Amino acid sequence: MSDDQRDASKGGEAVQAAAAAAAATKRKKGIVTAGVAVGIGSAALVAALLYTNRSKRDRD
Repeated sequence: MSDDQRDASKGGEAVQAAAAAAAATKRKKGIVTAGVAVGIGSAALVAALLYTNRSKRDRD
């Protein structure tokens, strides 16, 4: 294998590594976004339960 071919294969490996890193970053961002969405949804449910139970406590 000549030096030019080795350099080309290293360039291809670098492109593949960059693509893999970009995919991992995108996947991580999606996981973080899902986590934030779950947190917000949980907070909304807690707030709704507290609000509905508040009216029951006021009657007693």
